[in-house]
Amino acid sequence: MIIRAKSYPRAGLIGNPSDGYFGKTISFSFGNFCAEVILYESPELEILPCQKDQSCFGSVQDLVKDVELHGYYGGIRLLKATIKRFFDYCRAKQIDLNTRNFTIRYNSDIPHGVGLAGSSAIITACLRALTTFYGVTIPKPTQASLILSAEVDELHISAGLQDRVIQVYQGVVFMDFDRTLMEKQGHGLYEPLDPALLPPLYVAYQEDLSEVSSKFHNNIRERFELGDKKIIAAMKYWAQLAAKTRKCLLDGDLDGIPALLNANFDKRASIYKISPDNIKMVQTARAQGASAKFTGSGGAIVGTYTDQKMFNALKRELGKLDVKVIKPNLVGPSQCACCE
Repeated sequence: MIIRAKSYPRAGLIGNPSDGYFGKTISFSFGNFCAEVILYESPELEILPCQKDQSCFGSVQDLVKDVELHGYYGGIRLLKATIKRFFDYCRAKQIDLNTRNFTIRYNSDIPHGVGLAGSSAIITACLRALTTFYGVTIPKPTQASLILSAEVDELHISAGLQDRVIQVYQGVVFMDFDRTLMEKQGHGLYEPLDPALLPPLYVAYQEDLSEVSSKFHNNIRERFELGDKKIIAAMKYWAQLAAKTRKCLLDGDLDGIPALLNANFDKRASIYKISPDNIKMVQTARAQGASAKFTGSGGAIVGTYTDQKMFNALKRELGKLDVKVIKPNLVGPSQCACCE
C-alpha cells in the first residue's frame, strides 16, 4: 500500500499576526500548490531526500543560490521532527504502534519562504501519512498543536497556531485564541466558515521578497511578554479586525471587508520593520483599487478585487515587479490523504 498525503498553502486573510498572542484570525487554504508526502512499508525506516535536500551542485554559484532560496536545511528535518512528535504523542497516550518500518519522502511546489506556510504544509502532510499508516486517530485541534510543537519545540522555528489550524481543517476558518480558552483546553475555538461567503480574492507573491519569520517578528514577542502597551493594543486591534470581518462575511457585507484588510497591514507597518520592496508590492496592488495585506510574514499578499478588469490590472502592474498574481482555488475540508 502506498499512502499519499497532501497539504496545501494558506493565506492569513485577517487578524495575523495576533494568533500567537491570544488574538483572532481568519485563514483559508488553497490548492494552486501543494505539499505531498508518500509513505510505504519497507524493511528499514528510511527518509528519502528531495530536490531541496540536494548536496551535489554544478558550481559554487549553484550552491549559493540554493542556500539563499532554501537555507542550510531542507525538508528532511521537518519529516524527522514530525515522526518524533507523533511517536511522543502515541507513547504519552499509550497507543501501541505496530513494528512495521516505512520509507517516506516528500515533494512540494509551494513557493518557498513567502509566507504561504510551506514548511508546516510538509509537516501536516507527514502527520496525515503517519496516522493513516498506523491507523491512529488524532483530534483536529490536537493535530494542529502537534504540528506547531514539531516546529517550535523540535526545530526552534518561530511559529503560531494559525497556519497549522487551517492546514488541518482546510477551507475557511475563523480562529479565536482567547487566553482563557487556550489555558483551559490547550487550543482555541476554531469555526469553519462557508467559502462561498468570501469576496473575490487574489494572492500575489515574489520569492525573493520573503521575510524570514524570526527576523520579521524581531523583538515583538519580548515586548508583548514585558507588557508593552503598544504591542498589546495592536494585538487586540488585529483580533477586533478578524471579528469584524467574520461578521461582515456572515452578514453578506462584502463592501466592508477591503478597508479591514488594509487596516490590518497599515497597523503592521506601524509596528514592524518592513522592507521597501514589500511595501511597494502592497502599494502597487492598492493603486489598482484592490485591498492588500500580508498572507504571513512577507513576500506574499492577499486582498480583494472587484472585477476581472481590476484583476488584469493587478497582474499587469505587479508583473512589472516580477510578482506573480493568482486566483486562489479554495480547498474544502477533509481533502486529505488517499491510498493506492
